[in-house]
Amino acid sequence: MGLQQKRQDMATLEDIVNLERYPLNAPDSEKYRECVERISRQLDEDGCAHFARFIRSDLIERLREESEEVAPKAHYHSNKVTPYATADDDAYPEDHPMRRFQAFSNGFVAKDLIDEDKLVQRLYRNPIFQQFIADCLQEERIYEYADPIAGLVINVMPENTTLPWHFDTNEFIVSLMTRRPESGGDFQYAPNIRTPGHENFEEVQRILDGDHGKVKSLTLNTGDLQLFKGRYSMHRVAPTQGQRLCALLGYAKEPGMIGRVKRTQDVYGRVTQAHIDAENAQREDSLAG
Repeated sequence: MGLQQKRQDMATLEDIVNLERYPLNAPDSEKYRECVERISRQLDEDGCAHFARFIRSDLIERLREESEEVAPKAHYHSNKVTPYATADDDAYPEDHPMRRFQAFSNGFVAKDLIDEDKLVQRLYRNPIFQQFIADCLQEERIYEYADPIAGLVINVMPENTTLPWHFDTNEFIVSLMTRRPESGGDFQYAPNIRTPGHENFEEVQRILDGDHGKVKSLTLNTGDLQLFKGRYSMHRVAPTQGQRLCALLGYAKEPGMIGRVKRTQDVYGRVTQAHIDAENAQREDSLAG
């Protein structure tokens, strides 16, 4: 990275991030190390880290307005989905989690519909921010999605809609609340319910049946950031009163991350040749979804 480019990237962070609370501008400092260690502990404990007031307070209104501006571009669909976003499979019993279909009704604004000058785009592409997230994950580096549609999206949840119990395609996701609903809309999750090679269908079934003894809830305010390992922790968004808007910043530990054809078609209403070409790639963790 050239010196001039690094200065530009740092200027972007100074324009957007609450650097007093999150010292991304001082990666060699003790304060930065303590911040990263605190977040890493949260991730180790239950796969979820909360960055309260991550965005500068004077930008909260702009962040909300920008997301409201693009929200009408969302693709909506109402459907019945399993926690794995897979088709019905009669190899399993009817009440098995692989065949438990739940109501899904909300929308997503795709990455290619969000202008490059928007706050969420500038943050998503910033290499210093990306390195901060990698450090929190205890990874050497992370990569932007190769997916031409996903990667950076805005989830649009009108009043009384839900995002039902599911696992993510990617191992982790970064979320930025851009408009908190009037009430409701809490993020609910079951920490580390499955691991590579082990689906733990029994515990998944208990949660789907209404046993939420191991479920945690998190209320996010506008400008809050969240880092979440959604490939292993089943999660949902509770019903909302008033519109809920949340930007999802997708990164991967390896380059070339592209979503599955079915899920991409369902969520965004379209696929590209890149999705078709990647369809037969085998996930190394052997997990569904």
